[in-house]
Amino acid sequence: MIYHIQPKTVPESAAPYSPIVKDDTYAHLAGLVAADFPEGQAVLGDVAEETRAVLTAIRSMLQEIGLDMDRIVRTDVHLVSLDDFDTMDAAYREFFDIGHYPARTTTESARLFGGSRVEITCMARLL
Repeated sequence: MIYHIQPKTVPESAAPYSPIVKDDTYAHLAGLVAADFPEGQAVLGDVAEETRAVLTAIRSMLQEIGLDMDRIVRTDVHLVSLDDFDTMDAAYREFFDIGHYPARTTTESARLFGGSRVEITCMARLL
């Protein structure tokens, strides 16, 4: 079965995507940026703070479906500038146990939604 889930963590969007799609094995989380958060909660312009905000939201989304961060098997991180890699990486490390990091791809993307500097998507194992 495939389930399309709208978590409470992120506001609903009119855009044609599902924030979470679960199949029998994985939960696939759509890319999330700090600009996705309601006004007053968005943290824009500081790569470390954006990274923390996005990963905190991802943790909450996973908790809503009964998973923890240790179930993440893969992440894709998009940065507006790869010059921000070390800053993002330091904040990213705060969310995972040493030596138990998910597989990760980090790329430079010229523009991200809402002026965000970091976008993260992930895949988490259900079983």
